[in-house]
Amino acid sequence: MTSRATATARVEKRPSRPRLHLVADVAPRDRRAHIACRLLNIAVAIAGLVIASPVMLAIAMLITVTSPGPVFYRQRRVGQDRRSGSRADDDERNVGGRPFTIFKFRTMRAARAGERPVWASRGDPRVTRLGRALRATRLDELPQLVNVLLGDMNVVGPRPEQVEIARELRSKIPGYALRHRVLPGITGLAQTTLGYDQSLDDVRRKIALDLEYVRQRSPINDIRIMARTPLVMLGGRGAL
Repeated sequence: MTSRATATARVEKRPSRPRLHLVADVAPRDRRAHIACRLLNIAVAIAGLVIASPVMLAIAMLITVTSPGPVFYRQRRVGQDRRSGSRADDDERNVGGRPFTIFKFRTMRAARAGERPVWASRGDPRVTRLGRALRATRLDELPQLVNVLLGDMNVVGPRPEQVEIARELRSKIPGYALRHRVLPGITGLAQTTLGYDQSLDDVRRKIALDLEYVRQRSPINDIRIMARTPLVMLGGRGAL
């Protein structure tokens, strides 16, 4: 057998990589579509803030009079992977995306000192009475429209996870960080389809939908997900 034939045989026997690890397969392929999606999300965020401002003011007043603590809840979440070469801090290298501060209306009692972040569960005793209503209608997520204007998020995209939890999930689930190839979102395909995460199996199912969204991302798909979101909010299905 000639050296060329030997090399060809070796190439043919080389196993192909799993699709989950093909970064190019889940990366946005059309820059114009990427820009169009971003402009669409900014426009929707501006309109949403204008329309929802009276509701947001009422919610802020209710939180103030019903439970001690701040009106807004701030937390570090993992955003889009924007690394270029060695330009990344330790947190971004460890979790696969640039951390940012997310804004929400506070729905839980004020956290105690040293309390570790954990997944919220059904009947979580930390959630206030008003907080349960806000979570059921997803109105606690309205302040994230500001995150959209700041460039940390889109209206539609994979849901951003807490830094500590994302670091743990990345070590346990192969391909987890691939969902950070696009900006995270307030709502998304996984959030309008499945419920709150309560186990690793729940996370795996959402990751599959997140990667499906990234592969098929377009302004039309974003509009479809946005159109489905009010039904989730009113019907109590899914988890934004």
